[in-house]
Amino acid sequence: MAAAARFLLRGAGSKASIANVNIGDQSLFGITLLRLSPNCSSQTKTQRRNAAHFTYHPDPVPTEYGPTTKMNLFQSVTSALDNTLASDPTAVIFGEDVAFGGVFRCTVGLRDKYGKDRVFNTPLCEQGIVGFGIGAAVAGATAIAEIQFADYIYPAFDQIVNEAAKYRYRSGNLFDCGNLTIRAPWGCVGHGSLYHSQSPEAFFAHCPGIKVVIPRGPVQCKGLLLSCIADQNPCIFFEPKILYRAAVEQVPTEAYTIPLSQAEVIQEGSDVTLVAWGTQIHVLREVANMAQEKLGVSCELIDLQTILPWDTETVCKSVAKTGRLLISHEAPITGGFAAEISSTVQYLQLMLHLPSHCKHQSQIINWVVRALNADWLTAVLYQIVYHRYEKTCIFTSLIKLVTS
Repeated sequence: MAAAARFLLRGAGSKASIANVNIGDQSLFGITLLRLSPNCSSQTKTQRRNAAHFTYHPDPVPTEYGPTTKMNLFQSVTSALDNTLASDPTAVIFGEDVAFGGVFRCTVGLRDKYGKDRVFNTPLCEQGIVGFGIGAAVAGATAIAEIQFADYIYPAFDQIVNEAAKYRYRSGNLFDCGNLTIRAPWGCVGHGSLYHSQSPEAFFAHCPGIKVVIPRGPVQCKGLLLSCIADQNPCIFFEPKILYRAAVEQVPTEAYTIPLSQAEVIQEGSDVTLVAWGTQIHVLREVANMAQEKLGVSCELIDLQTILPWDTETVCKSVAKTGRLLISHEAPITGGFAAEISSTVQYLQLMLHLPSHCKHQSQIINWVVRALNADWLTAVLYQIVYHRYEKTCIFTSLIKLVTS
């Protein structure tokens, strides 16, 4: 999105370079976005802080998993946890405030139904929460830990990457904590500022021994969460918090699983491959519609679903067909997981089956684009405005991709 941001600034008559942004330039960027938005002022934007920057389109009603009922995303989490507690007497749920239902109500009613020994609060100590979960999992329990926000997971980083991820390896497979699942609300909402907006999946993608999963909606959320709980490896399950109430679908009431490490092709296309996960899937749905309507460009949309280990086969097969790839995520661009996807795809396409219109390595850069968040923190006042222009930024990157 940095390239697109430069485009917006040039359109406003500014010569400032985003590559050399400082605090003053960030303010200029926010003011520019406000000026570009019709009938927009800082006051109206702060008042409309809950407005989503996309339209949620529910998936078709699943028929293969039995009866369904209407649920939003947090209710699908509750349903998955309820199914687990009912079927597994060793399952325990713990975290900050989970006993009364949690700040997002994902565990509401579970303590009353299953007892305070199975659903209970912990001290405000993320390192302790994960450390306790590791011990419980090693002892044979199905441990489901909640980190109140993904932004708070960093104090537990050592426990996750040095203990949980390496427990099986260090014991020569004599012991493991594969029954550990760590849940955390994740991603932006447009007004969360520094401690309630982060997308830290790339930090954990560098760590073998764990799995990282991010759903796009209630049906996937329940199935993927149950798969994480059943998986014999410690899993981190990030839940897009902007979708907790915005995403509503018909969700099966009984337990079911969706395979991990399998991307899903949501929309078939022939001209460009769009890859994302979580909330960005819904942004890219709208970008794909814009591309079809305004450019006549057919987009293939892929939901990665599992970040680690990710489905290289599905993505590379799609890029071999379309010859172009655009990856979008909410996290900062430098070191973001899109870099791993793009480098893997470029290597495999170059070595194995490079599209016919790219005959030389020097041309590779022209058909892979990362349309991402920028490498700076947006002022709280301008966050909702920034996300309102997300689709425009990605669409601008797509135009560059298909015309280069």
